[in-house]
This record gives sequence, C-alpha cells and structure tokens, in this order.
Amino acid sequence: MKHTTKRISALFLALTLLLTVMSGCGSTTPAAAGATAAPTAAAAEVPAAEDPAAAPADAPVIEGLTFTEESPLKYATVFRLFRYEGGYTLIRIDNGGDFLVVPEGAAVPAKMDSSVTVLQQPLDKIYLAATSAMSLFAAVDALDHIRLTGTRESGWYIDAAVEAMQRGDIEFAGKYSEPDYERLIDEECDLAIESTMIYHTPKVKEMIEDLGIPVLVDRSSYEQHPLGRTEWIKLYAALVGKDAEAAEFFDQQAAIITQLEGFENTGKTVAFFFVNSDGSIVIRKPTDYIPKMIELAGGRYAFENFVTDQTNTSVSVTMETFYGTAVDADVLIYNASIDAPISSISELLAKDALFADFKAVQEGNVWCTGKSFYQATDIVGEMIRDIHLALTGGAESDMTFLTRVS
Repeated sequence: MKHTTKRISALFLALTLLLTVMSGCGSTTPAAAGATAAPTAAAAEVPAAEDPAAAPADAPVIEGLTFTEESPLKYATVFRLFRYEGGYTLIRIDNGGDFLVVPEGAAVPAKMDSSVTVLQQPLDKIYLAATSAMSLFAAVDALDHIRLTGTRESGWYIDAAVEAMQRGDIEFAGKYSEPDYERLIDEECDLAIESTMIYHTPKVKEMIEDLGIPVLVDRSSYEQHPLGRTEWIKLYAALVGKDAEAAEFFDQQAAIITQLEGFENTGKTVAFFFVNSDGSIVIRKPTDYIPKMIELAGGRYAFENFVTDQTNTSVSVTMETFYGTAVDADVLIYNASIDAPISSISELLAKDALFADFKAVQEGNVWCTGKSFYQATDIVGEMIRDIHLALTGGAESDMTFLTRVS
C-alpha cells in the first residue's frame, strides 16, 4: 500500500495515545499540522496588499503570497475568507483556527506561522462528521470530495448522501467520538470536518491530528442569523474550488429569506425546546439563529430576555424556569433534531405532567420538528415559512419540517 509505513507508525501512535487516555495521563501533544508547512516565520496581522486601503487591518501577511481581497460575507460572522494571488485562500474561524488552502500543484509557502494548518488541494478524501455540512456540499455538487462519514446511512435525511452511501461512494468510518482510525489511514483521509461535539472528546481530535490528518471544526451553529449558517457554503466551497457555485446558491437562498422578511409580526410567542433525559428543558439562547427564525416568521421568542453566561448555543433550565416563561406561550415547538420526535400530547405529558397547564397544549398549538431539520442547512427559508404557518393557522400539508402534535 502507498503509505504502509506511515500506516503502521500511525496505528502504533494511536494505540499509544489510547493507552495514555486509559491510564489517566493527560497528553498535551500539539495539534499536528497534517499537511502543514515548516513551522517558521509568522503571519503578521497587518495589511498585505500593496494598497493598504484595500485590505482589512488584520489581513494576515503570508511571506511569498500577495493578498488580494477579503471575500464579502452578508450574514456569517464566525468565519472569514482572505484571498491571495494564485488561488490561495486563508480561512479564519473564530475560536477554530486558521487554514491555508493551497491550490493543486502549487507550492506551500516556505515560511508559515506554525498555528496555520495547510490544506493542499485536491481535498477529495474528507471524513465528514459534521452533519450540518453535508447539505452544503451537496448543494454545490461536491459530494465526490467526501469519502467517509461519521453518520450511518440510516442517520442521514439528505437524499444525495443516502444515495452516495448506497453506491459506496461515501462510507461509514465510525462516529465522531469513536472514529475508525485505521480506516482513516487506509483511505488516506486528507481532512476531518467535525462538529463542535468533538470538543467533548478532545483526545479524539488530538489523535486524528497526530495521524497527520487536519481537523476543521464546523462552528456554524454559533451564527446568529439562519442565513449565517447557510453562508458556510462559501467556506466549504473554498476547500473544493466551488466558489462560483456557492455564491449563486447562497444568493438564491438569501432572496427567499428577503421575501419572508415581509411577514408581519403576529405578536405571538414561541418556545423552542426539548426535554432532556434528566428532566431539564433545553432551550436556545436568544442570540441563537433559531430565535431569529422565529422573528423572521412573524413571532416573538418566548425566552428573548433570557440571560446566561454560558457560551453554548443551547442552555438547560429547570422545568420551573421553563414553566415560568413558556406556560403562556402561543406556540410550542419540540426540537426533535436532537431528541426523539413526539407524535402525541400524551408523549409530551409523559415527559412532565406540568405541560398540561401550558396554553399551547390546551389550544392545540404544539408542533414537532422533523429529524432532518438540523441537517437541512441549505433550506432554512422553509423552516421560517413553517413557523409562520404555525403562527397564522396555515395548513400542515404546506409545511416541510413541522408536524402538529395532538
């Protein structure tokens, strides 16, 4: 095999790290660069273009490359794209690191800051564990760049992904917390795209990197506007050379949202939640994209004034806290993209009998999302329309993601 020696060495390293975890010893091995360049020199935070007015003040200078522009983003705020002559792109993700995409056949800059991860195109053997990204790859016809996934065929609600797995073009290689390291090596995986769940198993991320595989964490769930999540299509397009296709697709989705923004505010309140296994209620922070969806749909998020110092987009509260705010909410939406769907009020009451007091339960305005909701990053406009229909007495048959719970 092409990388037999590397494979044996990497497997030995993985076994060593696993034994270290089991023995309770904490490793502080720095993230391997995967395809990173020599860790020398620096990417200074000063303008790199010859015309300083054309470059943002913090555009990274990369020795040997000429900065040209920062790609404009309309809604996304969690990542940035810096472009350089020759087709190079530096991706910067808030709290997620810098990644330099190097065109196929082009040279990696000789002097690079060691904190920058180099991704050499073509990237066509990706391990995708972030389910929200699959629909975006599919939207630009780039599923052929994904070889492995952390979700089984039965867990996908994206037709193109299911079909690719049925053909064997994409194969399961272990879930994010338990990847098949040997499989990643055998397939010569060139990039692992993880969700923020990987932060709960940091040793796994470290082991993948120590196998020479770069790890990029999808932080789109931290976007505050629903189209901010969709705009991550531009980040993934930069990885696979589909910039034009991504721009066209995003503009189409933005146009749909613009039309939806004409919905009048109904004054009705909406609580979006699910019940945890311990009985606590999981809600979204008011700065999350879900409350923005509710606003665009003509509603008001019940927890719009909720204050928390937690950094996660989802927050667990007691039933007492949830009751105090949501008991009079006009609409309840149960988030089944995380928990199992509920199909009846009796199922909801089985989780907590206090739901019987809720206005939405008594008036028949309880809805449940489909399991596909979180994966459908490419069609957020349809969820906004669904919420609007729920607020205005629209027909359930016209909805994509919501079903009435009765």
